[in-house]
Amino acid sequence: MIKNPVTTPVTLAILRGAIDLEQTEQGTVIPHRLPAWARAQCNDPQLAMAESQPAGVRLVFQTTATTIELEAIPTTRVYAGMPPRPKGIYDLLVDGERVAQATIDAGHVIHIDMAKAAVTTEKGVAGAACFNGLPDRMKNIEIWLPHNETTELVALHSNAPIRSPAPLDTVNPDDKNRPVWLHYGSSISQGSNATHPTGTWPAVAALSSGVELINMGFGGGALLDPFVARTIRDTKADMISLKIGINLVNSDVMRLRAFTPAIHGFIDTIRDGHPSTPLLVISPIYCPIHEETPGPGNFDFAALATGTLKFLATGTPAETAGGKLTLQFIRNELAQIVARRSAADTHLHYLDGQELYGSTDHAKMPLPDELHPDAATQQQIGERFAAHVFGRHGMFRGF
Repeated sequence: MIKNPVTTPVTLAILRGAIDLEQTEQGTVIPHRLPAWARAQCNDPQLAMAESQPAGVRLVFQTTATTIELEAIPTTRVYAGMPPRPKGIYDLLVDGERVAQATIDAGHVIHIDMAKAAVTTEKGVAGAACFNGLPDRMKNIEIWLPHNETTELVALHSNAPIRSPAPLDTVNPDDKNRPVWLHYGSSISQGSNATHPTGTWPAVAALSSGVELINMGFGGGALLDPFVARTIRDTKADMISLKIGINLVNSDVMRLRAFTPAIHGFIDTIRDGHPSTPLLVISPIYCPIHEETPGPGNFDFAALATGTLKFLATGTPAETAGGKLTLQFIRNELAQIVARRSAADTHLHYLDGQELYGSTDHAKMPLPDELHPDAATQQQIGERFAAHVFGRHGMFRGF
């Protein structure tokens, strides 16, 4: 507890990576990664949960404070029959380097019984992520919020005043006018099994490459929704990437006839607001259960009975004749779409997701639940993406 703290309300002025900030009746604020008008166009509880989990969202400010406390109310999930999930991690960076981590032992708890499709909520109270012993000098601070927990922010407390975020060109003096990278994807992009927020693969790539991240990775929600395309269209970005495929297969919401026009429509909408912004289309990483077998995907309830989370494909390869999608088909079709469009759109690029994680990688580091990369694989994907895309000869350099 800080004696005589300086208390700063949390506003968009000190947040990066958030699209919207919801004011609650209790006086807290919830960072959102979709605007209110977009959230109103979809009643899917999965997307509502995912977009309110602040992957890539961080508080950014300058201060001489040596002690900082972020008061917040996290929402954790408990799955019946499964070991408790680790508490969400708050990463604190000083001048771009992670120096501390904290958790909050408080908040709301959502109890989920997947076998019974039952959900109950247990209300909790606020707690604080505490950081002590910080350097006694003016410094740039970033506090990255948990990528997998909805987080209501109450206030920021410190033992010295804070300043609004430093201009982007002063955060890293060697990288003038840091570009903003907006990335769209699924739970893999949101962070899946990463153990902390700067360990998600987009954060790894962004921090190692000196770019500002807006992460629109939505667990179970990368479904080419038109309101997402319009949000991307209206959001300032210097480079955009779209990782498309896995949710279209494992949710089984689309057939071949709808897929190709939907891809074109999604890109067309983005191009309405970003006509010449570098735009990268990324196909799915390797996922054996859906390479040749369509969805829908489902929980492996036999594994759940033993306390193990795994997924399986419930479709059959023969169903592809009726237009069901597989990852192999999606890769081939995305490559062809980009090849055709890039003849006129020279700022449109394609990356095969298997360059980030392929069958050889899976043989060495299998996906633990048959679907989501673990922490080590998230790190690898981020490093490979940075090398392919942000490296000296990467497609976004010289944008």
